[in-house]
Amino acid sequence: MFEKIKSIVVTKSELQNKVSDLAKQISTDYQGEELILVGVLKGGFVFLADLAKEISIPVCIDFISVSSYGNSSKSSGVVRLIKDIDIDVTNKHVLLVEDLIDTGLTLSYLKELFKTRNPKSVKVCTSLDKPAKRLIQLAVDYPGIEIPDKFVIGYGLDYAEKYRNLPEVYELSLEKHP
Repeated sequence: MFEKIKSIVVTKSELQNKVSDLAKQISTDYQGEELILVGVLKGGFVFLADLAKEISIPVCIDFISVSSYGNSSKSSGVVRLIKDIDIDVTNKHVLLVEDLIDTGLTLSYLKELFKTRNPKSVKVCTSLDKPAKRLIQLAVDYPGIEIPDKFVIGYGLDYAEKYRNLPEVYELSLEKHP
């Protein structure tokens, strides 16, 4: 297999505008509350960094790492917890910050996991949303940019750990060698 970047799906400007809009809404909604941003690694780190810089209220930040893809371009459907958070979320608001929601399985798993830890609330924020791939109902409280059903990379999203550093979101073509 070899990869080929096909085209830009979401521009840097579109990403910046969406991050700004989401941060303003989050800042308003959680004014005067204790909020913990939980970045979903690895893909969510770029979006979380941009979002946190735009949020105008104090926040705590932690990270969780789960996997359902490995080095594949398709989800296995099984979510594995790789790294848990360090912060106690009891009686605090938790906002799960994800790079992309497609099937919804990972975020559904994480929401249920966090609900067992007695937070005030657990909500979801994503930079990109691919509802065409949804396998389960999932409320996205702070939805990002809706994208078509394409395999995308950049802005934290990877293929086999490559391309996360690209500043825009691109469609990746996975073709076989001739």
